[in-house]
Amino acid sequence: MEEKKQVRVVAAVIHKNTAEGKKIFATARGYGEWEGWWEFPGGKIEAGETPEEALVREIREELAVTIRVGSFIRTVEYDYPKFHLSMDCFWAGIAEGELVLKEAGDARWLSVGELEDVDWLPADRILLPDLVSQMETTTVS
Repeated sequence: MEEKKQVRVVAAVIHKNTAEGKKIFATARGYGEWEGWWEFPGGKIEAGETPEEALVREIREELAVTIRVGSFIRTVEYDYPKFHLSMDCFWAGIAEGELVLKEAGDARWLSVGELEDVDWLPADRILLPDLVSQMETTTVS
């Protein structure tokens, strides 16, 4: 049996408080095999970077904002058909700038009740129960 390629990435669960309650930011892939599927923004960790440094860099590149990385949520492990994904997930807040979609095809701020309204990538879907359980108590300083 052939060993799958290992891909290590980071994902930001960017959140904000609104009059309607806490919301999290999700993006739809704008390209590739999974185009149109929803995910938490982020990307690959480059050599020499910590996961937190990679997350700040990736979000700046993809969304043109600077984020504050908050607490670690969990690492999601998932076997896609062509590779194994290891995704370190963190809470985050916007520190500076306005969100600009540079790579994503679409984006939405979702409340807990709206999380099932989009078609999540399989690895990102695994994270949803953690978000529901932590959403009301999580803050980013």
